[in-house]
Amino acid sequence: MAMQLGFDLPVRTARGRNDFLVAPSNAMAVAMIENWRNWAGGKMVLTGPEGAGKTHLTHVWADTAQARLIHATDLRDDDVPKLAQSSIAVEDVPQISGNSEAQTALFHLHNMVLAEGYSLLLTGVGAVAHWGLSLPDLVSRLQGALEVSIDAPDDALLSAVLVKLLADRQLVPPSDLIPYLLNRMDRSFIAANRFVAALDRESLARKRPITRALAAQVLDKAETDARY
Repeated sequence: MAMQLGFDLPVRTARGRNDFLVAPSNAMAVAMIENWRNWAGGKMVLTGPEGAGKTHLTHVWADTAQARLIHATDLRDDDVPKLAQSSIAVEDVPQISGNSEAQTALFHLHNMVLAEGYSLLLTGVGAVAHWGLSLPDLVSRLQGALEVSIDAPDDALLSAVLVKLLADRQLVPPSDLIPYLLNRMDRSFIAANRFVAALDRESLARKRPITRALAAQVLDKAETDARY
């Protein structure tokens, strides 16, 4: 059996359309991203748990629609006229729930982008009603948008996500690792992301290949840390 050496290689996250793993939990979101020209009112809200693939789908849409990307916390009112000269995706909108300046900028961006005939994609964890936004006019605009959610993964999708996350780090798991993980780890995208990152760090630190035994030690350590 070939030995996997512990080189500290860069993480290359694959975010092309062909790299996105389609499953029942996200099929509707994928279909709506691909059908973006027909969004009602030219806008859509994409929701889902952390690590569910919102950023990946947003990049797919941005490439297709020749759209810009901006994080909600980076919004400034002075930048709105320039940003509104193309379709745009605003990521992690709930993170400006306590930022009245950014909310005002997003409200103006929303109106200007649509008035110019471009499209607007907004993303966040959870439903819009739970984003904690305080600007009434902005809330009403977002609640009037088509809202599509990515759901929690089933076994097949979580398995594929784990394989992809490992591949992004140029790691090849042994055949017994993924079934073992499905029975041990928290069943969420964010848990998968955190586990793979921790497994990679541990493999590098110990200069050991990725094995089921090493994965078990990483999981045990995470469970112990969570209790304290």
